[in-house]
Formats: sequence, structure tokens, C-alpha cells
Amino acid sequence: MLRVPWERHVLENGLRVILAPDTAVPVVAVNLWYGVGSRNEGAGKTGFAHLFEHMMFQGSAHVPKNRHFELVERAGGSSNATTWFDRTNYYETLPSHHLELGLWLEADRMGWMLDAMTADKLENQREVVKNERRQRYDNQPYGDWDERLQALAYPATHPYHHPVIGSMADIDGATLEDVSAFFRTFYVPNNAVLTIAGDFHGEAALEAVRRYFGEIERGSPVPPLPGEPELPPVLGATVRDDVVSRVPLPRVIAAFRIPSYASDDFYTAEVAQGVLGTGRASRLYRRLVRERRVAKDVVTYAYPILTGASMMVVWATGYPGTSLESLEGALFEEVESLSGVTDAEVARAVALAETDLVRSLERVGDRADILSMLELYFGDPERLNREVDRMRAVTAAQVREFAGRYLGSDNRAVVTYLPEEGA
Repeated sequence: MLRVPWERHVLENGLRVILAPDTAVPVVAVNLWYGVGSRNEGAGKTGFAHLFEHMMFQGSAHVPKNRHFELVERAGGSSNATTWFDRTNYYETLPSHHLELGLWLEADRMGWMLDAMTADKLENQREVVKNERRQRYDNQPYGDWDERLQALAYPATHPYHHPVIGSMADIDGATLEDVSAFFRTFYVPNNAVLTIAGDFHGEAALEAVRRYFGEIERGSPVPPLPGEPELPPVLGATVRDDVVSRVPLPRVIAAFRIPSYASDDFYTAEVAQGVLGTGRASRLYRRLVRERRVAKDVVTYAYPILTGASMMVVWATGYPGTSLESLEGALFEEVESLSGVTDAEVARAVALAETDLVRSLERVGDRADILSMLELYFGDPERLNREVDRMRAVTAAQVREFAGRYLGSDNRAVVTYLPEEGA
């Protein structure tokens, strides 16, 4: 197993810094995670975290609009960002001699973003985000599946009830004052983790971090999550949303509330979903796609999210003319069959997960991303070096118990899609 060395430092302003040197390849990753995602958005403010991700590329005091990407690409690197439920992250991968370029770019927008924020930039990015919502959610076949599923799996008072991209009305209603207040609240060094991974010298890198980030002022404590984050461990029933839409094929998507990513039981959930849906030897692929031929594809995923409860998603897409009843029945029959999971199936799922993790760690960008996540979520980057052992500790008996507790009909949020006639 690849073991990742790392060291942790904290600047006076609260910025947590993780250094993970590896001189094997002359490449370095700069990775910055902020503790803000869609769960931090209050009523009427949905989509702000994602909107602000876009705003962060619109220039800062010393970096003109759209120059961030240009400067990184001219140096032979790449850069991007993502927003999710519990966090927003920004990252660059660069030739190692350009490390300070990445640090300067990230520091400038952390410390001096408001100096360059204008109403015109907000309006421009508001339209970009609205168009993204149209393309990915509103006008894409099955595009609103996660929005529908979250609304079923989490009550309206819970921070995960709404989609990351937010509503059109809230995006339209965002003002420059709103966005500025969002930045001052969440984009502060004491709500961030900076990870550097790859080819660098530790003392020189830390000195550069202090030089670029050290003068940025600490922010106020981040406010508590809005709404009611705590909720029962299971739904208590099967709840559903049956959709007739312009989709090409019938599809059944189901979510089950499961323990949060912070729970040791999440590892059991990861193994369970691997037994069900990872690879062509998985139960769902073998039975539904190859043997019974009621589905053309299957998907499983356990969400690594923190607040109250996570969810495990499974879905199956049928063929033209497949009835939703038969597709749904076959899907849940296989889910329930986990009550008979074998040691060999668990070993296979663990081996696949281990392989996937090791491949990720071979890439400095992914390595930095995982270290940032583990520090932000748990204050414990060393969890990375224990991940495989924790997965290997999961037993078939634990998976069977997990299936009985969380995957029954008393804990299902189901969204079905049926092609409308003539579609």
C-alpha cells in the first residue's frame, strides 16, 4: 500500500497548511478547500456557493478577469474548481518550478477578491450559472434526478434538501451585497485548508505560503448551519416521485439514508455499494444486465457527505418498452439479496476500492484533494493512510446487518422516469 507522508502547519490567521512532498515527478499540486457548500445556504439563498465558485475566476485585485486560467495554462498547468454539499475547492497542477504562481493566484483571490467584484461581473456569471442549470438540469434528459431525489430523502428544513446549483429564483435574486457578504463570511483563512503535494522543498514552500497568505486577516467564526441538520436515520417509508418526461428510456433511481461520512459505518456502506454495482461482476450488473437483460446499465454510489445522514443511490436504466414495475422489482430484489452476501463478494469489493484509491494517490492532484478533504472534515489527514485498513476490516456479516437496517422498504426514496408517448 502506498503511504503518503505529510506534515501540518497552522498560520496565525487560522489557515491550515498540509505539505505532502514527493519528488518523483517535477509536478506540484496546489489545492484549497473552503468549508462552504450548498448546506450553508439559507432560505432564499440557494445556489450561492456554486455562484461564488464562478465569481472566484472573475479576477481579484492584482489578477484581471479571466487571467487566472490563462496564467496557469501559459505555465503548462491546469486549474479548476468544484462545489458540493459540504465544501468548495479550487486547485492547480503545475510544473514544480511554478509553485509560487499557484500560491499567489489563490492568495490574491482569498485576500483581495472584493476589491475587484462588480455588478457587471455578477450579472455575467449569474447568466452563466442559469444557463448551466438549463443545460444540465432543466433541459437534459433525467437532468433533475438529484434535485428530485434530495427533496424526497431530506425534509425541507434540512440543509441537503435543495440542489447544489440552487433555484433560478434565488440565483436571479442574488445581489452584489449578498455575494460580498457571502465572501466575507466563508472565504476566510480560518475556514480553509491549503494542501501542496508533489515536487517541492518543505521549508521553502512553507515560507512562500506565509509570504502570500500570512497577511490575510482571520475572519469571524463561521455561523452554524441553517435549518435542522439532524434527522432520523431512516425515512420510515417508501416515498416516490414518478415522472413522465422526454427521456429516451425508463429509469428507476433510489436513495437510502445511510450513516454520514463521519461514521465508521460509512465504510460498510461503501463496501455494500461496491458489491451491488462496482464492475461487471457486481450483483446488479451480472443479474440485471447480463442474465435477466432487464437493464442496459446500472449505477451505485455512496455519497461522502457529513450532515445528519448521507445517502446511497442505486439506479437501473431499462430498454425500450421495459415496464417500470418489472425494472423496479428486479432492482430491489437484488438490493435485498445483500442479506446473503458472501465473504468472496466483500473481498472483491474491497480489492476494487483499494485499487481505485491507490490509482488516485498516484496523481498529485488527487492526493492533494484527499488530504485537503480529510483535514477540513476531520482535522486528520492521517486517515488517508488508514483508509485501506478500515475498508479491509468490513465483514460480510456487517454488510448483511447494514442491508437489513438501511436498504429495506422503510427507507427508500424512489424517482422513476417513463418516456412520454412520442418522445
